[in-house]
Amino acid sequence: MAGLAQVPWLNSLVATVLSLFLLVGCSVNSTLGKTLRVANEPAFPPFEFLGSGGKLQGFSIDLMQAIATAANFKIEIQSIPFDGMIPALQAKTVDAAISSITISEERSKTVSFSRPYFKAGLAIAIRADNQDITNLDTLQNKRIAVQIGTTGAKKAQSIPGAKIRSFDSAPLALQELANGNVDAVINDATVTLYAINTGNLKGLKVVEQLVTEEYYGIATAQNSANLVLINDGLDKILKNGTYAQIYRQWFKAEPPNLPATSPFEQQTGSTSGIFYSLNIIWRSFPILLQGVLVTLQLTVLSVVLGLIGGSLLGMIRLSQIAYLRWLARAYIDFFRGTPLLVQIFMIYFGIPALIQELGLTFSFDRLIAGVIALTLNSAAYIAEIVRAGIQSIEPGQAEASQSLGLSSLQTMRYVVFPQAFRRMIPPLGNEFISLLKDTTLVSVIGLEELTRKGQLIVADNYRAFEIYVAVAILYLCLTLLSSQAFSRLEVWMNPVKRS
Repeated sequence: MAGLAQVPWLNSLVATVLSLFLLVGCSVNSTLGKTLRVANEPAFPPFEFLGSGGKLQGFSIDLMQAIATAANFKIEIQSIPFDGMIPALQAKTVDAAISSITISEERSKTVSFSRPYFKAGLAIAIRADNQDITNLDTLQNKRIAVQIGTTGAKKAQSIPGAKIRSFDSAPLALQELANGNVDAVINDATVTLYAINTGNLKGLKVVEQLVTEEYYGIATAQNSANLVLINDGLDKILKNGTYAQIYRQWFKAEPPNLPATSPFEQQTGSTSGIFYSLNIIWRSFPILLQGVLVTLQLTVLSVVLGLIGGSLLGMIRLSQIAYLRWLARAYIDFFRGTPLLVQIFMIYFGIPALIQELGLTFSFDRLIAGVIALTLNSAAYIAEIVRAGIQSIEPGQAEASQSLGLSSLQTMRYVVFPQAFRRMIPPLGNEFISLLKDTTLVSVIGLEELTRKGQLIVADNYRAFEIYVAVAILYLCLTLLSSQAFSRLEVWMNPVKRS
């Protein structure tokens, strides 16, 4: 060692070699340990779905895992609704999205896509006994179900006279077709065939002719450094045979040739700026106001019917007949103890499917189904408001009325209920406002109320912030007006304040 220390140039050479090794090691492992947040909606089998035990699986999931392994990074899958993925990428709350996203010209102006990883195409699904629909031209003036934000929804908009119903996922759109509420579904061919062949959707078929030829890509934010990393991993698994192996596993066929670049790689980003955002909001208001009318229609009908049903239930809860009290209590506990969204699914999708299993033809109008679900739910809450209001009246008033010769029914009608109703107005106002906001949930059955109108606009222009600001402003106006109306009613019902 002493001899080595006496040769300065040798020490310099050793130090240089060691530095080079360290630099090479750092460059090789620079991405190792990096974790990308990847958006996915597990409602599109066989590409992405929840398997047995709730485990996330599918072609896209296996592919993304293979890409991450090949490019030396890790992934964290986050479940996000399909129509929320591009806004999430724009906000950079996720780093990438793989959920069978078709590479389109409009989307490429907003996000950047990897090279295509799957060749797909849209297909038309119809009922097995339908002989009239054979291609896209025969869909004119027909009722068509689509998944919101997809290229199938975009294609349906180009069909003259088409009555389009938008759903949050492809399975719901196909269930709408199975229930006989629409004439056709436009959706990805592979997914539609898989759902028909492996699911419980009986009596459906796919028109043989494909509507389009498309490619799926992995989406990232524009100019994201992660895109190079993802393309590098995808290139590697395409060359070493891993891609072909995954493709054969899921589709029992040989993979097609894929282009090396995105077909719309040179698209530029969308316009930005405060004036452009204000213009987006202004142009959206006429469409959103149409949704306001549907929201008010749902709310008013449901509250009026719920008030009638809830008043009867509240009085039954005070009945002297034990089994009637228990029946009313069971109803209230069920509708207050289960989510409104589940109740809407049960009424609109579940009841028709159950009746059709018995060999009978039955379907619900969307508005009627929405009003029924909201009414049944609202009645349970109003029943407790009515019961509490009646019990707040001093028992002596009822006794005094009956001593004057009034019957129990007359006492309730003329003495107890008018006073109780005045005390019920504030909680009834709260119930009205809650129901006004709960109408957003009926969008899952394709009813285009205010929130759904906003979602449809976002799916078209991808300007999520501006549109949802406009939606929030409209809801705020509705709730403030409702609060003022109930405050005026409370004053009018109070003789002291009115005078």
